[in-house]
Formats: sequence, C-alpha cells, structure tokens
Amino acid sequence: NEVSIYWRPSTEFSGNIYKGDGIVSASPEAVWECLKPEAGGLRTKWDQNVKDFELIETISDTISICRTITPSAFMKIISPRDFVDVVLIKQYEDGTIASAATNVEHPLSPPQPTYVRGFNYPCGCFCIPVPGVPDKTQVLTFFQTDLGGYLPQTVVDSFFPSSMAGFYSSLSKAVKTVKTRPALSQRKYESRC
Repeated sequence: NEVSIYWRPSTEFSGNIYKGDGIVSASPEAVWECLKPEAGGLRTKWDQNVKDFELIETISDTISICRTITPSAFMKIISPRDFVDVVLIKQYEDGTIASAATNVEHPLSPPQPTYVRGFNYPCGCFCIPVPGVPDKTQVLTFFQTDLGGYLPQTVVDSFFPSSMAGFYSSLSKAVKTVKTRPALSQRKYESRC
C-alpha cells in the first residue's frame, strides 16, 4: 500500500509536524481495534514504537490521561522515552473514528530517571471510511513530537519519516489478525460525545 509522509516546521515548537496518509485494507473498526489507546490493547503488540501504555486517569467516557512508553530506537541512538498526554476519542457521523492528544503534566506520572520525558504537541490519528469500499480505511496521522533530551535535529529528522512508514507497514500486517468486536452503536457514540 502506498503511504505518503509530509512534514513542515511546527508552529508549536522548534521541530516539525509530520503527516502520514495511507490506505489500509481493513474496515475502520478493525483498524481502530489496532490503534486505540488502551492499557492491554493491541498497539503494544504490533507497533515497535510503543513498549507500554498506561491509563493514568479517566476524565470522561471520551477523555483520559495516558502515559506511553517507547523503547530505544534508531540503533539505540534514541533512548527510551515516556509521554503523558490528554487523549480525546471521538466517532463522527460519517463513521470516522479519531483520537487526538497533547502533552499534559499529571501528579500521578512525574518524570522518571529511567526515561527521557518527551512531549507530544497536538497530534492525532483518523480512521476514515473509504466510500463504497467497506474493507478499506484511509488512515491519517499527525505527529509533532519533541523527543526531549539532547538529540541532534538531524537524528530526529531522519527518524520520523522512516518510523511513520514502518508504522503503516506494521499496521497493515496487524489488521489481518484482528477479529473485530461489533461496532459500537451510533446511539452509544452520540451519548458519549
């Protein structure tokens, strides 16, 4: 599957904002099953950039505070990181399922000496139905991540595009193993949004 990766300078911090756009051969529900940010979810099993995912606090049915732990990467040039974000999950009338996040401080998750604290500026992932093709999903991703620490910008600029391409490739493989649960009813989503 063809994936396009774009980037430009972020208006939020001194790095770049990255956009990924690709078609995944699975229903939006199956893709979401792989992507949804939940403790014990599938994301830690297939995404090489997510080692662990913790729920710190539930604010509402659609908003939570989460901590994501990443392993070392890029031939161990990038050491393990952790990120604490407020995450919003929403389903739209057209069937699009989205998660949006940005960094936040939380007293239950202070920085730890074994991880470099990174910061996600407004970012998100959208699983968009392809009209007339129920077993295909357009996946749009947006990242603007300050990895923290003292990494040279050239390392960061090299890491993100290849990492995002790998993300789409791994996601395309992971969805083939998913047995989707019945989709939540529109009424349930409307009551949660």
